[in-house]
Amino acid sequence: MTDIHSQNGPVSVVALYRFARIADPQRLRRDLAALCCGLGLRGTLLVAPEGINGTLAGTSEATHRLVAWLEEAGITGAEVKFSSAGEMPFHRMKVRLKREIVTMGVPDIDPEGAAGTYVAPAEWNALIADPQTVIIDTRNDYEVALGTFEGAVDPGTPSFRAFPAWAQANREMLEGRKVAMFCTGGIRCEKATAYMRSIGVEDVFHLKGGILKYLEDVPESESRWQGECFVFDERVSVRHGLQEGDATLCRACRRPLRPADLQSPLYREGISCAACHDERSEEDRARYAQRQRQVELAAIRGAGPHIGS
Repeated sequence: MTDIHSQNGPVSVVALYRFARIADPQRLRRDLAALCCGLGLRGTLLVAPEGINGTLAGTSEATHRLVAWLEEAGITGAEVKFSSAGEMPFHRMKVRLKREIVTMGVPDIDPEGAAGTYVAPAEWNALIADPQTVIIDTRNDYEVALGTFEGAVDPGTPSFRAFPAWAQANREMLEGRKVAMFCTGGIRCEKATAYMRSIGVEDVFHLKGGILKYLEDVPESESRWQGECFVFDERVSVRHGLQEGDATLCRACRRPLRPADLQSPLYREGISCAACHDERSEEDRARYAQRQRQVELAAIRGAGPHIGS
């Protein structure tokens, strides 16, 4: 098997999801684990009765083979986004069985049949420019802080589980208006629009392919996106053209950090940042410091990445 760390050139990254009824999720998990490991892929795939979701990286041949295999297995029409990374952005391969492929915690939501109206990236600007449109960022608060669309409402939710409560509390504000929703790759807002319709907010739209597709397709000169887009891998963030961004990751809390955040007196690499310093104890920081020393020693010895090794 080829060691992707030794390869020259960019790594192929594929983000994909599909809401579809999976008759035997356990069997699909086993088959996908065998396939992905055999192809030398790394990343995470989630399998649930409602569908599949994940981001993986490897050779271009391997990522395209995975997508082809899903089509052959009857999981057709998946939302697929290819991009690249300068080096492998994942440490290992994981295929996990879950109750939901994106966790909202609300039973009987049907994204496959009841989601809102798709809006292509080329048509998104016109929709959100309408003063009658409410633009809602369905991502977590730390993702929104790194970048969002001009004029978007930030629900301030720490996780997607908190979104239904926010939607219920703001339903009167949203009823009778156009509601444009977006997220990183399309999956969260697809489920969120289905939830909105279930509580009586009918005129809902969502950005097809999410922010990632918008940043790929819409020229920066025409863009209404501000900042960078957080991604759940070692690239941390991307900007227009899906180029890797400037953000780094706090290894203590996994929040994204902008270059200015590194200047905080509370930032210590691998140990704390301004956002998490008061959330952690001295015992926690001592443990993180020990882990950081191991990471640094591994780098000095040329032993490769310590985290996730």
